[in-house]
Amino acid sequence: MVADSWNLRALRRALAEGTTTPTQLAEAALARSNGNAGRNTYLWQDATWTRAEAACAEAMPRATGGPFGDGRPALWGVPISVKDCFDLAGAPTTCGVRFYRDLNSAAQCDSWLVEQLRAAGAVIVGKTHLHPLAYGITGENPEFGDCVQPRDASALTGGSSSGAVASVQEGSAVAAIGTDTGGSVRAPAALSGLAGYRATIGRGDWRGGAHLSVAFDTMGWIFRDLEDAPLLATPFAPKEERLRQNREKTRFARFAFLSEAFLHDCEPAVMEGFRSTIGELQAIGLRPDPINPDWWKDCTEIFAPLQASEAAQVHAGHFDRFEQVLRDRLKWGASFTPGDVAAMRQRHADFRARMDELFATHQLILLPSTPVARLAAGADHSQTRVRLLRYTMPFSLAGVPAVAIPCAHGGMQLAAARSDDESLLALAAQIGAHRKTGPTGKRAVLS
Repeated sequence: MVADSWNLRALRRALAEGTTTPTQLAEAALARSNGNAGRNTYLWQDATWTRAEAACAEAMPRATGGPFGDGRPALWGVPISVKDCFDLAGAPTTCGVRFYRDLNSAAQCDSWLVEQLRAAGAVIVGKTHLHPLAYGITGENPEFGDCVQPRDASALTGGSSSGAVASVQEGSAVAAIGTDTGGSVRAPAALSGLAGYRATIGRGDWRGGAHLSVAFDTMGWIFRDLEDAPLLATPFAPKEERLRQNREKTRFARFAFLSEAFLHDCEPAVMEGFRSTIGELQAIGLRPDPINPDWWKDCTEIFAPLQASEAAQVHAGHFDRFEQVLRDRLKWGASFTPGDVAAMRQRHADFRARMDELFATHQLILLPSTPVARLAAGADHSQTRVRLLRYTMPFSLAGVPAVAIPCAHGGMQLAAARSDDESLLALAAQIGAHRKTGPTGKRAVLS
Protein backbone atom coordinates (compact mmCIF):
# COMPACT_ATOMS: atom_id res chain seq x y z
CA MET A 1 0.00 0.00 0.00
CA VAL A 2 1.21 3.50 -0.78
CA ALA A 3 1.51 5.94 2.12
CA ASP A 4 -1.54 7.97 1.09
CA SER A 5 -3.74 4.88 1.38
CA TRP A 6 -2.55 4.01 4.88
CA ASN A 7 -5.47 4.13 7.26
CA LEU A 8 -6.00 2.06 10.36
CA ARG A 9 -9.08 0.13 9.26
CA ALA A 10 -7.63 -0.87 5.89
CA LEU A 11 -4.35 -2.05 7.36
CA ARG A 12 -6.01 -3.95 10.19
CA ARG A 13 -8.30 -5.73 7.73
CA ALA A 14 -5.26 -6.67 5.68
CA LEU A 15 -3.50 -7.95 8.80
CA ALA A 16 -6.56 -9.91 9.87
CA GLU A 17 -6.85 -11.46 6.41
CA GLY A 18 -3.15 -12.31 6.33
CA THR A 19 -2.42 -10.31 3.18
CA THR A 20 0.28 -8.41 5.07
CA THR A 21 2.18 -8.88 8.32
CA PRO A 22 3.41 -6.62 11.12
CA THR A 23 6.96 -7.15 9.89
CA GLN A 24 6.11 -6.09 6.34
CA LEU A 25 4.36 -2.97 7.60
CA ALA A 26 7.28 -2.17 9.91
CA GLU A 27 9.75 -2.44 7.05
CA ALA A 28 7.64 -0.10 4.91
CA ALA A 29 7.40 2.37 7.80
CA LEU A 30 11.13 2.31 8.45
CA ALA A 31 11.86 2.86 4.77
CA ARG A 32 9.70 6.00 4.75
CA SER A 33 11.03 7.41 8.04
CA ASN A 34 12.57 10.89 8.18
CA GLY A 35 11.21 11.69 4.76
CA ASN A 36 10.98 15.44 5.27
CA ALA A 37 13.65 17.85 4.10
CA GLY A 38 15.20 18.14 7.58
CA ARG A 39 15.35 14.35 8.00
CA ASN A 40 14.13 14.95 11.54
CA THR A 41 10.70 13.37 11.87
CA TYR A 42 12.21 11.14 14.57
CA LEU A 43 14.51 12.20 17.40
CA TRP A 44 15.06 8.55 18.36
CA GLN A 45 14.74 5.46 16.21
CA ASP A 46 16.24 1.97 16.28
CA ALA A 47 15.30 -0.22 13.32
CA THR A 48 16.44 -3.42 15.07
CA TRP A 49 14.23 -2.65 18.07
CA THR A 50 11.22 -1.92 15.84
CA ARG A 51 11.72 -5.16 13.91
CA ALA A 52 11.79 -7.04 17.23
CA GLU A 53 8.53 -5.35 18.24
CA ALA A 54 6.95 -6.47 14.97
CA ALA A 55 8.09 -10.03 15.66
CA CYS A 56 6.53 -9.84 19.15
CA ALA A 57 3.26 -8.68 17.59
CA GLU A 58 3.31 -11.61 15.16
CA ALA A 59 3.66 -13.98 18.11
CA MET A 60 0.38 -12.77 19.63
CA PRO A 61 -2.04 -15.68 19.08
CA ARG A 62 -4.97 -15.37 16.72
CA ALA A 63 -8.43 -15.94 18.21
CA THR A 64 -11.96 -14.86 17.31
CA GLY A 65 -13.96 -11.73 17.96
CA GLY A 66 -12.63 -8.24 18.44
CA PRO A 67 -12.99 -5.33 16.04
CA PHE A 68 -11.48 -7.25 13.09
CA GLY A 69 -12.48 -10.81 13.89
CA ASP A 70 -8.99 -12.05 14.75
CA GLY A 71 -9.27 -11.61 18.51
CA ARG A 72 -6.55 -8.98 18.55
CA PRO A 73 -6.78 -5.28 19.53
CA ALA A 74 -7.46 -2.56 16.97
CA LEU A 75 -3.83 -1.37 17.02
CA TRP A 76 -2.31 -4.82 16.60
CA GLY A 77 0.55 -4.91 14.12
CA VAL A 78 0.23 -1.33 12.88
CA PRO A 79 3.10 1.20 12.85
CA ILE A 80 2.64 3.93 15.47
CA SER A 81 4.91 6.86 16.36
CA VAL A 82 5.19 8.38 19.85
CA LYS A 83 5.95 12.00 20.69
CA ASP A 84 9.32 12.28 22.42
CA CYS A 85 7.92 13.38 25.76
CA PHE A 86 6.91 9.82 26.76
CA ASP A 87 9.46 7.36 28.11
CA LEU A 88 10.32 4.24 26.16
CA ALA A 89 12.63 1.81 27.95
CA GLY A 90 16.18 2.02 26.60
CA ALA A 91 15.66 5.32 24.76
CA PRO A 92 16.29 8.90 25.91
CA THR A 93 13.39 11.32 26.34
CA THR A 94 14.43 14.70 24.99
CA CYS A 95 11.28 16.82 25.35
CA GLY A 96 12.70 18.50 22.26
CA VAL A 97 15.95 19.74 23.85
CA ARG A 98 19.43 18.27 24.09
CA PHE A 99 19.66 19.20 27.77
CA TYR A 100 17.05 16.63 28.82
CA ARG A 101 18.36 14.04 26.38
CA ASP A 102 21.75 14.23 28.10
CA LEU A 103 20.46 14.72 31.65
CA ASN A 104 17.98 11.83 31.62
CA SER A 105 19.99 9.32 29.57
CA ALA A 106 18.00 6.21 28.61
CA ALA A 107 14.68 5.56 30.32
CA GLN A 108 14.64 2.58 32.64
CA CYS A 109 11.06 1.58 31.89
CA ASP A 110 8.16 2.38 29.60
CA SER A 111 5.70 5.17 30.29
CA TRP A 112 2.14 4.08 31.02
CA LEU A 113 1.08 5.12 27.52
CA VAL A 114 3.81 3.11 25.81
CA GLU A 115 2.83 0.13 27.97
CA GLN A 116 -0.73 0.39 26.63
CA LEU A 117 0.46 0.57 23.03
CA ARG A 118 2.85 -2.35 23.31
CA ALA A 119 0.29 -4.50 25.16
CA ALA A 120 -2.13 -3.85 22.28
CA GLY A 121 0.47 -5.10 19.79
CA ALA A 122 1.16 -1.73 18.20
CA VAL A 123 4.58 -1.52 16.55
CA ILE A 124 6.35 1.67 17.64
CA VAL A 125 8.50 3.10 14.86
CA GLY A 126 10.28 5.75 16.93
CA LYS A 127 9.99 8.88 19.06
CA THR A 128 9.07 12.02 17.17
CA HIS A 129 10.23 15.62 16.92
CA LEU A 130 8.51 18.31 18.97
CA HIS A 131 8.70 22.02 19.63
CA PRO A 132 11.14 22.50 22.55
CA LEU A 133 9.53 21.48 25.86
CA ALA A 134 6.24 21.14 23.94
CA TYR A 135 5.97 24.88 24.64
CA GLY A 136 5.13 26.22 21.18
CA ILE A 137 2.80 25.78 18.25
CA THR A 138 5.00 26.15 15.14
CA GLY A 139 7.33 23.12 15.19
CA GLU A 140 10.43 25.32 15.07
CA ASN A 141 13.36 23.88 17.03
CA PRO A 142 16.80 25.53 17.13
CA GLU A 143 18.54 22.38 18.41
CA PHE A 144 17.04 19.59 16.32
CA GLY A 145 16.02 21.70 13.32
CA ASP A 146 12.64 23.05 12.31
CA CYS A 147 10.15 20.36 11.33
CA VAL A 148 8.84 20.87 7.80
CA GLN A 149 6.14 18.89 6.08
CA PRO A 150 7.19 15.90 3.98
CA ARG A 151 4.61 17.03 1.41
CA ASP A 152 5.82 20.64 1.32
CA ALA A 153 9.32 21.57 2.44
CA SER A 154 8.38 25.26 2.43
CA ALA A 155 5.76 24.76 5.15
CA LEU A 156 6.21 24.06 8.85
CA THR A 157 4.23 21.19 10.35
CA GLY A 158 3.01 23.26 13.27
CA GLY A 159 3.53 22.03 16.81
CA SER A 160 4.20 21.09 19.34
CA SER A 161 3.34 17.62 17.96
CA SER A 162 5.43 18.34 14.87
CA GLY A 163 7.04 14.97 14.23
CA ALA A 164 3.68 13.30 14.77
CA VAL A 165 2.36 15.17 11.73
CA ALA A 166 5.46 14.40 9.68
CA SER A 167 5.28 10.68 10.52
CA VAL A 168 1.69 10.37 9.29
CA GLN A 169 2.30 12.50 6.19
CA GLU A 170 5.36 10.51 5.15
CA GLY A 171 3.70 7.16 5.87
CA SER A 172 6.06 5.96 8.60
CA ALA A 173 3.12 5.77 11.00
CA VAL A 174 -0.55 4.97 10.53
CA ALA A 175 -1.34 7.12 13.56
CA ALA A 176 0.84 9.23 15.83
CA ILE A 177 0.69 9.92 19.55
CA GLY A 178 0.76 13.63 20.32
CA THR A 179 -0.12 15.86 23.23
CA ASP A 180 -2.37 18.91 23.34
CA THR A 181 -1.92 21.56 26.02
CA GLY A 182 -2.95 24.71 24.21
CA GLY A 183 -3.58 23.25 20.76
CA SER A 184 -0.63 20.99 19.99
CA VAL A 185 -2.71 18.31 18.25
CA ARG A 186 -5.42 20.50 16.73
CA ALA A 187 -3.16 23.17 15.22
CA PRO A 188 -0.60 20.93 13.47
CA ALA A 189 -3.36 18.65 12.20
CA ALA A 190 -5.12 21.65 10.64
CA LEU A 191 -1.91 23.06 9.18
CA SER A 192 -1.00 19.72 7.61
CA GLY A 193 -4.31 18.43 6.24
CA LEU A 194 -4.73 15.67 8.82
CA ALA A 195 -7.28 14.55 11.38
CA GLY A 196 -6.71 14.67 15.12
CA TYR A 197 -8.17 13.77 18.49
CA ARG A 198 -7.53 15.58 21.76
CA ALA A 199 -8.74 13.55 24.76
CA THR A 200 -10.69 14.85 27.73
CA ILE A 201 -8.38 16.27 30.40
CA GLY A 202 -7.45 13.55 32.88
CA ARG A 203 -7.81 10.61 30.50
CA GLY A 204 -4.85 8.27 30.66
CA ASP A 205 -2.01 8.06 33.15
CA TRP A 206 0.96 10.42 32.77
CA ARG A 207 3.41 8.11 34.56
CA GLY A 208 6.57 8.31 32.49
CA GLY A 209 5.25 11.26 30.50
CA ALA A 210 6.84 14.70 30.72
CA HIS A 211 4.37 17.41 31.64
CA LEU A 212 4.38 21.02 30.52
CA SER A 213 1.26 22.11 32.42
CA VAL A 214 -0.68 19.63 34.55
CA ALA A 215 -3.85 21.74 34.38
CA PHE A 216 -3.99 21.55 30.58
CA ASP A 217 -1.90 18.63 29.25
CA THR A 218 -3.92 16.04 27.36
CA MET A 219 -3.02 13.01 25.27
CA GLY A 220 -4.05 12.78 21.65
CA TRP A 221 -3.62 11.31 18.19
CA ILE A 222 -2.86 12.61 14.73
CA PHE A 223 -4.10 10.38 11.92
CA ARG A 224 -5.32 10.42 8.34
CA ASP A 225 -8.93 9.19 8.10
CA LEU A 226 -11.82 10.42 10.27
CA GLU A 227 -13.47 7.01 9.99
CA ASP A 228 -10.59 5.59 12.05
CA ALA A 229 -11.39 7.87 14.98
CA PRO A 230 -13.46 5.44 17.13
CA LEU A 231 -10.59 2.93 17.13
CA LEU A 232 -8.25 5.44 18.77
CA ALA A 233 -10.04 6.03 22.09
CA THR A 234 -8.90 2.80 23.70
CA PRO A 235 -5.36 3.59 24.92
CA PHE A 236 -6.39 6.67 26.93
CA ALA A 237 -9.56 5.44 28.63
CA PRO A 238 -9.88 2.76 31.32
CA LYS A 239 -12.05 -0.18 30.29
CA GLU A 240 -14.85 0.74 32.68
CA GLU A 241 -15.04 4.25 31.21
CA ARG A 242 -15.26 2.88 27.68
CA LEU A 243 -18.04 0.51 28.72
CA ARG A 244 -19.92 3.35 30.44
CA GLN A 245 -19.59 5.57 27.37
CA ASN A 246 -20.85 2.78 25.13
CA ARG A 247 -23.88 2.31 27.37
CA GLU A 248 -24.59 6.01 27.75
CA LYS A 249 -23.50 7.32 24.36
CA THR A 250 -24.62 10.89 23.76
CA ARG A 251 -27.00 11.38 20.87
CA PHE A 252 -25.98 14.67 19.33
CA ALA A 253 -28.81 16.69 17.86
CA ARG A 254 -27.38 20.20 17.67
CA PHE A 255 -24.17 22.21 17.54
CA ALA A 256 -23.04 25.78 17.99
CA PHE A 257 -20.72 27.62 15.65
CA LEU A 258 -18.80 30.81 16.29
CA SER A 259 -20.14 33.98 14.76
CA GLU A 260 -17.97 35.65 12.18
CA ALA A 261 -17.17 38.48 14.60
CA PHE A 262 -14.82 36.09 16.43
CA LEU A 263 -13.38 34.87 13.14
CA HIS A 264 -12.33 38.30 11.87
CA ASP A 265 -8.72 37.28 11.21
CA CYS A 266 -9.43 34.01 9.40
CA GLU A 267 -8.08 33.60 5.90
CA PRO A 268 -10.82 33.37 3.23
CA ALA A 269 -9.96 29.74 2.44
CA VAL A 270 -10.30 28.81 6.11
CA MET A 271 -13.68 30.54 6.26
CA GLU A 272 -14.76 28.57 3.22
CA GLY A 273 -13.87 25.36 5.04
CA PHE A 274 -15.73 26.53 8.13
CA ARG A 275 -18.94 27.18 6.21
CA SER A 276 -18.57 23.89 4.38
CA THR A 277 -18.21 21.98 7.65
CA ILE A 278 -21.32 23.66 9.04
CA GLY A 279 -23.13 22.37 5.98
CA GLU A 280 -21.76 18.86 6.51
CA LEU A 281 -22.96 18.78 10.11
CA GLN A 282 -26.39 19.93 8.98
CA ALA A 283 -26.42 17.26 6.27
CA ILE A 284 -25.97 14.52 8.86
CA GLY A 285 -28.90 15.86 10.87
CA LEU A 286 -27.50 18.35 13.40
CA ARG A 287 -29.22 21.68 14.05
CA PRO A 288 -26.89 24.72 14.02
CA ASP A 289 -26.94 27.75 16.32
CA PRO A 290 -24.57 30.73 16.06
CA ILE A 291 -22.93 31.91 19.28
CA ASN A 292 -20.74 34.87 20.16
CA PRO A 293 -19.24 34.29 23.63
CA ASP A 294 -17.54 37.64 24.09
CA TRP A 295 -16.18 36.46 27.45
CA TRP A 296 -13.71 34.28 25.52
CA LYS A 297 -11.62 37.44 25.28
CA ASP A 298 -10.40 36.59 28.79
CA CYS A 299 -8.80 33.31 27.66
CA THR A 300 -5.26 34.60 27.29
CA GLU A 301 -5.30 36.31 30.68
CA ILE A 302 -6.22 32.98 32.29
CA PHE A 303 -4.42 30.40 30.19
CA ALA A 304 -1.01 31.96 29.47
CA PRO A 305 0.05 32.84 33.05
CA LEU A 306 -1.31 29.62 34.55
CA GLN A 307 0.45 27.54 31.90
CA ALA A 308 3.69 29.50 32.44
CA SER A 309 3.46 29.14 36.21
CA GLU A 310 3.08 25.36 35.97
CA ALA A 311 5.81 25.06 33.32
CA ALA A 312 8.15 27.05 35.57
CA GLN A 313 7.64 24.48 38.33
CA VAL A 314 8.31 21.58 35.95
CA HIS A 315 11.57 23.11 34.66
CA ALA A 316 12.73 24.87 37.83
CA GLY A 317 16.49 25.25 38.03
CA HIS A 318 17.01 24.72 34.32
CA PHE A 319 15.70 27.91 32.70
CA ASP A 320 19.09 29.01 31.40
CA ARG A 321 19.49 25.76 29.47
CA PHE A 322 16.78 26.74 26.99
CA GLU A 323 16.44 29.26 24.16
CA GLN A 324 15.74 32.86 25.13
CA VAL A 325 12.03 32.91 24.28
CA LEU A 326 11.37 29.88 26.50
CA ARG A 327 13.63 31.23 29.22
CA ASP A 328 11.62 34.46 29.30
CA ARG A 329 8.29 32.60 29.52
CA LEU A 330 9.53 30.38 32.33
CA LYS A 331 10.96 33.30 34.31
CA TRP A 332 7.64 35.10 33.89
CA GLY A 333 5.83 32.00 35.16
CA ALA A 334 8.10 31.81 38.19
CA SER A 335 7.33 35.43 39.08
CA PHE A 336 3.76 34.72 40.18
CA THR A 337 3.05 34.50 43.90
CA PRO A 338 0.92 31.72 45.43
CA GLY A 339 -1.86 34.28 45.74
CA ASP A 340 -1.57 35.12 42.05
CA VAL A 341 -1.80 31.44 41.12
CA ALA A 342 -4.80 30.88 43.40
CA ALA A 343 -6.60 33.78 41.73
CA MET A 344 -5.78 32.37 38.27
CA ARG A 345 -7.13 28.95 39.27
CA GLN A 346 -10.36 30.52 40.42
CA ARG A 347 -10.73 32.36 37.13
CA HIS A 348 -10.03 29.09 35.35
CA ALA A 349 -12.74 27.31 37.37
CA ASP A 350 -15.23 30.08 36.60
CA PHE A 351 -14.43 29.97 32.87
CA ARG A 352 -14.76 26.19 32.83
CA ALA A 353 -18.18 26.42 34.51
CA ARG A 354 -19.38 28.84 31.85
CA MET A 355 -18.09 26.49 29.14
CA ASP A 356 -19.98 23.63 30.80
CA GLU A 357 -23.16 25.69 30.44
CA LEU A 358 -22.44 26.24 26.75
CA PHE A 359 -22.02 22.52 26.14
CA ALA A 360 -25.14 21.70 28.18
CA THR A 361 -27.11 23.98 25.85
CA HIS A 362 -25.47 23.24 22.50
CA GLN A 363 -23.80 19.79 22.90
CA LEU A 364 -21.07 20.58 20.36
CA ILE A 365 -19.07 23.68 19.40
CA LEU A 366 -17.38 24.19 16.03
CA LEU A 367 -14.70 26.70 15.05
CA PRO A 368 -11.53 26.68 12.97
CA SER A 369 -8.50 25.08 14.61
CA THR A 370 -6.34 27.91 13.27
CA PRO A 371 -7.14 31.11 11.38
CA VAL A 372 -4.49 30.26 8.78
CA ALA A 373 -4.01 27.26 6.52
CA ARG A 374 -0.22 27.29 6.37
CA LEU A 375 2.90 28.39 8.26
CA ALA A 376 5.77 29.28 5.95
CA ALA A 377 9.14 27.85 6.94
CA GLY A 378 11.71 30.52 7.68
CA ALA A 379 9.15 33.31 8.18
CA ASP A 380 8.89 35.48 11.29
CA HIS A 381 6.51 33.62 13.61
CA SER A 382 7.05 35.73 16.71
CA GLN A 383 3.33 36.64 16.76
CA THR A 384 1.99 33.35 15.39
CA ARG A 385 1.57 31.63 18.76
CA VAL A 386 -0.69 34.37 20.12
CA ARG A 387 -2.79 34.43 16.96
CA LEU A 388 -3.30 30.67 16.85
CA LEU A 389 -3.89 30.14 20.57
CA ARG A 390 -6.88 32.47 20.50
CA TYR A 391 -8.70 29.71 18.62
CA THR A 392 -7.56 26.72 20.66
CA MET A 393 -7.43 28.09 24.24
CA PRO A 394 -11.19 27.99 24.96
CA PHE A 395 -11.32 24.20 24.61
CA SER A 396 -8.03 23.82 26.51
CA LEU A 397 -9.42 25.82 29.41
CA ALA A 398 -12.61 23.76 29.32
CA GLY A 399 -10.66 20.48 29.35
CA VAL A 400 -12.96 19.00 26.73
CA PRO A 401 -12.36 16.43 23.98
CA ALA A 402 -12.06 17.72 20.44
CA VAL A 403 -11.60 16.26 16.98
CA ALA A 404 -9.62 18.03 14.29
CA ILE A 405 -11.46 17.85 10.97
CA PRO A 406 -9.29 18.36 7.87
CA CYS A 407 -10.54 20.67 5.13
CA ALA A 408 -9.25 21.58 1.68
CA HIS A 409 -7.41 24.47 3.34
CA GLY A 410 -6.77 24.39 7.06
CA GLY A 411 -9.00 22.49 9.42
CA MET A 412 -11.82 22.72 11.96
CA GLN A 413 -12.14 21.67 15.59
CA LEU A 414 -15.35 20.16 16.94
CA ALA A 415 -15.59 19.80 20.71
CA ALA A 416 -18.03 18.09 23.08
CA ALA A 417 -18.52 18.06 26.84
CA ARG A 418 -15.91 16.40 29.03
CA SER A 419 -15.95 12.59 28.90
CA ASP A 420 -18.05 12.51 25.71
CA ASP A 421 -14.97 11.22 23.86
CA GLU A 422 -16.44 8.03 22.42
CA SER A 423 -19.59 9.78 21.23
CA LEU A 424 -17.54 12.54 19.62
CA LEU A 425 -15.23 10.04 17.89
CA ALA A 426 -18.25 8.15 16.55
CA LEU A 427 -19.55 11.43 15.13
CA ALA A 428 -16.15 12.12 13.54
CA ALA A 429 -16.40 8.76 11.79
CA GLN A 430 -19.88 9.70 10.60
CA ILE A 431 -18.49 12.92 9.10
CA GLY A 432 -15.74 10.94 7.42
CA ALA A 433 -18.23 8.47 5.96
CA HIS A 434 -20.46 11.32 4.76
CA ARG A 435 -17.52 12.82 2.87
CA LYS A 436 -17.01 9.56 1.01
CA THR A 437 -20.66 9.15 0.07
CA GLY A 438 -21.82 10.36 -3.30
CA PRO A 439 -25.10 12.22 -3.96
CA THR A 440 -26.95 8.90 -4.40
CA GLY A 441 -26.13 7.90 -0.82
CA LYS A 442 -23.85 5.13 -2.06
CA ARG A 443 -20.17 4.93 -1.30
CA ALA A 444 -18.27 7.11 -3.72
CA VAL A 445 -15.39 5.63 -5.70
CA LEU A 446 -12.28 7.52 -4.63
CA SER A 447 -9.31 7.72 -6.97
